[in-house]
Amino acid sequence: MHRKAFLKALAVLPFATIMNSLQDLHKTASGFQQTAKMPVLFVGHGSPMNALADNPFTQTLHQLGRDIRNLQPPRAILVVSAHWLTRGTFVAVNERPETIHDFGGFPQELFDMQYPAPGAPDVAQEVLAALPDAHPSDEWGLDHGTWTVLHHIFPEADIPVFQLSIDYYKPMTYHAELARQLQFLRRRGVLILGSGNIVHNLRQSMPNFMHDDPRPHAWAVEFDEWAKAKINQRDLLALAHYQQAGASGSLSVPTPDHYIPMLYSLALAEADDNIRHAFEEVSFGGMSMRTFVVG
Repeated sequence: MHRKAFLKALAVLPFATIMNSLQDLHKTASGFQQTAKMPVLFVGHGSPMNALADNPFTQTLHQLGRDIRNLQPPRAILVVSAHWLTRGTFVAVNERPETIHDFGGFPQELFDMQYPAPGAPDVAQEVLAALPDAHPSDEWGLDHGTWTVLHHIFPEADIPVFQLSIDYYKPMTYHAELARQLQFLRRRGVLILGSGNIVHNLRQSMPNFMHDDPRPHAWAVEFDEWAKAKINQRDLLALAHYQQAGASGSLSVPTPDHYIPMLYSLALAEADDNIRHAFEEVSFGGMSMRTFVVG
């Protein structure tokens, strides 16, 4: 489905049945206890084929999952993925989210993969209470920005997962402001994960993919380094106005869908949080796999 048709189809969702069930969840959700502060992740998810790969990137994801489990296993995972774009903000409330294979032209082995994690409708109710303008949705599962990453971080698929959509029609600063309203989740045992790519230009990358040429374009490396510096400085305003990086900004972010999840992750950083770049790579022309940990 083309993006415009996709966004139009998601613009209006049925809410009556969903709201009835969410009201029943409110008492349980409001009683959640405080926990130690959870980290926040941003993962450059790249090609869906990474779900099948064993490489330095996927090995990094496995290690991140082990580290998080050893410190404090998450009670739930909230994912902001580049692949759930809507008009308005939606929170997935499914009890059993389906694995969405939202891509084409890949091996059958990839389409056969499932990530059967349960949903988290109880935590979704907490998010809806914190975001008065958000709406519940049971028409979205786990897209490939979510499950191809979690397949490596938590391969057991035993932690409840739900997604928050990206309102594609809001200005960039809106997303950072909305993310800050979710700070409380970090102390409710919820791991928040942004999934996209800081540099994501498929048109400029396709010739490299076709010729199996992993070399990056100079402008992609330039912008990835610019973004890294701004992330380390926690300069959300500069990152929201990425065009100020010059030509490399416009080339690296031809559309903001894969860039926006990074803003959510960084906006959740608190003053005492460290920021660690767990994986750094720009490859195949214009694709940044930069992955960082907050906290």
